Amino acid sequence: MSEPKKFLKFGSSGIRGIANKEITPQIALDLGLAIGSLYPEVVVGRDPRIAGEMIENAVTAGLLSSGSKVVRIGMVPTPTLALASKGHGCGIMVTASHNPAEYIGIKVFKDGMSFDTEQQQKIEEILMTGTFRYANWDKTGSVRNPGTAIDDHIGLILQNTSNACLKVVVDCGCGAASVITPYVLREMGCEVITLNSQPDGHFPAREPEPVDETLGLLKSTVRAADADLGIAHDGDADRMMAVDDQGNFVKGDKMLAFFAIREAKKAIAVPVDASKVIDDLLAGIKIARTKVGDVYVAEELKKIKGEFGGEPSGAWIFPRISLCPDGIYAAARLVEIVEKEGELSRLLDSIPEYPVKRGAYLCRDKERAMIKITQELKGLGEINTLDGIKADLEDGWILVRPSGTEPKIRITVESSNNCDELYRRAEEIVRKAVA
Repeated sequence: MSEPKKFLKFGSSGIRGIANKEITPQIALDLGLAIGSLYPEVVVGRDPRIAGEMIENAVTAGLLSSGSKVVRIGMVPTPTLALASKGHGCGIMVTASHNPAEYIGIKVFKDGMSFDTEQQQKIEEILMTGTFRYANWDKTGSVRNPGTAIDDHIGLILQNTSNACLKVVVDCGCGAASVITPYVLREMGCEVITLNSQPDGHFPAREPEPVDETLGLLKSTVRAADADLGIAHDGDADRMMAVDDQGNFVKGDKMLAFFAIREAKKAIAVPVDASKVIDDLLAGIKIARTKVGDVYVAEELKKIKGEFGGEPSGAWIFPRISLCPDGIYAAARLVEIVEKEGELSRLLDSIPEYPVKRGAYLCRDKERAMIKITQELKGLGEINTLDGIKADLEDGWILVRPSGTEPKIRITVESSNNCDELYRRAEEIVRKAVA
């Protein structure tokens, strides 16, 4: 009896890897066949990555071979595709989100939310056993190309926000946000200055991940233009990070708290690496902690019927819009808040900030490394193994976890008075484990 064929399992955000090495057209074809074996109609989109069309065509071929009807909506943000999935059996987004340009990946959505664990397992079982459904020659699928997905997304955002007359600088990072965020904010009444707003899968201006170190141009432009705020997206616009009116980058934990105190009524969901400032600010609100990854936050939000969920990485989930992180709506909501409540820097000053330090180490054998790390961290404090290993200490906490999207071990440390020392200890443990 032959061994089951090898396949990539779903991670914390679909499947992802380097194009033509870890993610190949064959893998995309098989995934299309597997999804098409369960869903008779699928909407397909992609971000502007160089390998995007190749993988999109391969996954579409698999869907057609299974007999599925395919609705291709072209180059769109991930939250646009997620919304479009509500009108079809499911949705497939070809993207590697915030990863560097050489990466490509595939996310799958149903009813506006990433496939949950059970849905992913059904697809993995088909891939593992090779029990694809091949249609008869006269029952192969068809393709149509409606052009309304972006307009539908814009319309939904405008229906759920009010007018704003701010000056906003938008850095689309040469990603999919280029086709929607500037237009949404202008429709709201804003004066918009765009940066890197031409889609380019090489991402020539900056790395796709919108972090402080990559947003120098946005920060300086906000200051030079005397703008009210700046907006930055990743490659597929499911993330949104901000720069305040002083040209300062807004850290993810502070932005998470900023949205949470305005959105939460009964319950929210945040990952295990989010700052404890959330707990201190939201007394009386149920705060559910999850594994890191927007799919886990979305699953928990659905279960607890929460009003908001988010991750310090810039993924903000507003269930009244969708259970997919929506960087475009987040940008519009942020603009709306600033219009109503005043300067962003002043609003942020009212939110306490606990020292948090994050980092990552390249690691090809994450499983082996995590065994060593777990042994070293046990005994330091109260241990939580929800995602990786988290040690709660008297003066803070240390979290070490394998990345769900890259070959890295990630470190997060929070401490009110000992952050650098705790991080140094964690870093030493990780460095030895990955050596």
